[in-house]
Amino acid sequence: MKLKDIRALASVQGPARSVSERLARRCYSVEDMRKLAERRLPRSVFDYIEGGSEDEASLRRNKSSYDDWAFLPKWGSVEHHDLGSTLLGGPVAMPLTLSPTGGTRLFHPDGETAVAKAARQAGIPYGLAHLSTTTMEDVSAAAPGLRRWFNLEPTSDKVLLQAVLDRVSNAGYEALLVNVDCRDIGHRERDYRNGFTAPPSIKPKTVIEGALHPRWALGFLANDAIAFPNLDAEIPEGPLSSTPDMWRTLLAGTYEPTDWDDIRDLRARWNGPIILKGCVNPNDAVIAAELGIDAIQVSNHGGRQLDHMASPLDVLPEFVERTAGRLEIIVDGGIRRGSDVVKAIALGADACSIGRPYLYGLAAASQAGVTHVLDLFAAEMTRTMMLLGVSTIQELREEGRDLLRHRSEVFTQTTAPESLEAELAYTELRNH
Repeated sequence: MKLKDIRALASVQGPARSVSERLARRCYSVEDMRKLAERRLPRSVFDYIEGGSEDEASLRRNKSSYDDWAFLPKWGSVEHHDLGSTLLGGPVAMPLTLSPTGGTRLFHPDGETAVAKAARQAGIPYGLAHLSTTTMEDVSAAAPGLRRWFNLEPTSDKVLLQAVLDRVSNAGYEALLVNVDCRDIGHRERDYRNGFTAPPSIKPKTVIEGALHPRWALGFLANDAIAFPNLDAEIPEGPLSSTPDMWRTLLAGTYEPTDWDDIRDLRARWNGPIILKGCVNPNDAVIAAELGIDAIQVSNHGGRQLDHMASPLDVLPEFVERTAGRLEIIVDGGIRRGSDVVKAIALGADACSIGRPYLYGLAAASQAGVTHVLDLFAAEMTRTMMLLGVSTIQELREEGRDLLRHRSEVFTQTTAPESLEAELAYTELRNH
């Protein structure tokens, strides 16, 4: 090969001019972002993101359930490609939402405000956790125009409930995400082994981990202490100084008994949409529809609560059949690819929701990292749909089940009886 040919083939990239460009060159998947986050965070903090309850069977099944579905692409023209959809009466740039996660500033000092800005840029809703480390008002101020949902626990304390609802409404949140899977805290053994607490306590192990991760430690020490300022109806003056007894019990991992009457009361008090988050039993979805609940988030809390719960994707088809369009269905748990979202939509979900993937992005590179994760999902959804042979989310819903096959169906006997009889006769003749 001549020198001029070698020069023509040589490709030398200059230095990345931004964090976004550096991520685009290094991180081609959510898994790449996960590995970057793992390097940036102390082990105990990373395990808090990563871990599940007990043997983590639910955690593993959430991801493996998507591998059980195979695509059946169809041939034809793919034109005017569009990921846009609607959710709870409003537009979304793609059928994806960001689930509420507690203690977000543990992973990066920018915390919830960085996530909110990335969600607004991507054109998708963001659910703010009751255990967020930034006030709901500050999140609203940081991302005007963002579709904001607020996450809370059902409570029988109606005075406190109304005060919280008033504050949420005044802060401009359009919908409530109501947890119905947190009657107790799951047995998260990684956290126990690591001695992890939230807010973190200073222990010898904490000091050592901080020294090994100086960038995280400096960010942690240079910013306000981790607190949970949304746990009161009013903005608290100190981390937990004015926290009501009900929320103190929540932090301690014990919960007051609530039932469907409390959900019915909440429906009467809140004029906006309500999503029940944490359902895996289709019977609950039927009751919710009868009570006028707007949506169900089919979820096992990312495998962090009751272990050996059903995977949301495994029960999704029954949810779709039993509710018959009376409420919208969001699915979370185990979603790591845009192709996972495509599978869930094809099976009847209205949208999917992610938690760990965007936390990987936040830990790796603040808002730019979250944006990169959302860009990956959008690109993967686009590519998957094009290769599958569909142009829009609506077309994906209409084609739906015809584009997928479950592994249990691969060996199903579909041969017509007369064909089977002929084949057996031929086999017998050949053997003679």
